[in-house]
Amino acid sequence: MTLRLRAGVFTAETDYGIALLDEDHDQYFTLNPTAAAVIRTLLDGAEVPAAARALTTRYAVDAATAEDDVRSLVGELRAAGLVEDDDGPRPHGRRT
Repeated sequence: MTLRLRAGVFTAETDYGIALLDEDHDQYFTLNPTAAAVIRTLLDGAEVPAAARALTTRYAVDAATAEDDVRSLVGELRAAGLVEDDDGPRPHGRRT
């Protein structure tokens, strides 16, 4: 399962991670540096296990905890309507 941002959601790098800007709902969400590293990895086409491995190489965390944390973040981003499964190219006219 690879992810992409939902149409109308954009990223902005900050001094403390990433902000996800939801233009459709006039909201923004901030991600700390750890969550930012995860979302960058996932948006680059990696799947959950690879994002978890990236955490274990950067931080003192075991593989099971890292994978749970990545899945939790993905669940929160889905619940907020910020990400969706990447099923290939988007139809013409949709912004990314």
